[in-house]
Amino acid sequence: MYQQMIFVNLAVNDVDASKKFFTELGYTINPQFSTDDCACVVISDTIVAMLLSKQRYADFTKKEIADSARTSEVLLCLSAESREKVDELCDKALSVGGSGTRDAQDHGYMYGRSFDDPDGHTWEVMWMDPAAVQG
Repeated sequence: MYQQMIFVNLAVNDVDASKKFFTELGYTINPQFSTDDCACVVISDTIVAMLLSKQRYADFTKKEIADSARTSEVLLCLSAESREKVDELCDKALSVGGSGTRDAQDHGYMYGRSFDDPDGHTWEVMWMDPAAVQG
């Protein structure tokens, strides 16, 4: 059965530094789709982050590239299998160069935290009680 994928393309200041950050979070780089100005970060079987130098990113748009350290162009949200996994990923991100963006959000059935990567892109990580999803 076909599984739709998402490829999130993000402009970064330093491809090597971004690769280091994401591999320290436990993700892998797919060398088949990576170059000196692009890193293909495999987040899951269906989620890939393409980290592109700003010069390479500009090849895909005529729009001005947002300065993600000053403005928000997107909020990326990853699910986690438990509250503990939310904390584990966010704590790791903070320990390897990410920065905190806001306090944890705890709604009982849903728990989330967020961090900014070294380029200022905001990554949210959330867990939701499966019973709450089922209604």
